[in-house]
Amino acid sequence: MLAFSIGSPAFKNGETVPTRHTADGDDISPRIVWSDPPQGTISFALICDDPDAPMGTWTHWLIYDIPGNEAGLPEDVPREKNLPGGTRQGLNSWRKIGYGGPDPPPGKLHRYFFRIYALNGTLGIPAGANKANLLGIMGNRVLGQAEFYGTYGR
Repeated sequence: MLAFSIGSPAFKNGETVPTRHTADGDDISPRIVWSDPPQGTISFALICDDPDAPMGTWTHWLIYDIPGNEAGLPEDVPREKNLPGGTRQGLNSWRKIGYGGPDPPPGKLHRYFFRIYALNGTLGIPAGANKANLLGIMGNRVLGQAEFYGTYGR
């Protein structure tokens, strides 16, 4: 797989996620930008999760069938199943559609990974998929992936 790049103007890789993008603030998704996807990319899927959650990896955001000509997501993506251009959102670990910001228990710092996958087609699954469904269907369609992370703690 080829690598490409992803980041956010809201925070740099490894830095603290701003409060406005957490449950302690406005709980809105940060703007996400990516560049240099592999040739042949038809769509993108993005997964945001926290591997440091006490009960195992916690999924904060699933968004997929993002058109391949897009180079990012705006801040505050609406929490709707179906978005313009055929983009769909799945269920996070709260069993809600859309982005759910960092909301860790008091204690250690948590990491929040944003992974973008370049795919050789659209997934064609209805909105509301969970992470296991999404990863299973993506399978061998992944042309490349990139990731960055932010931290947050209380």
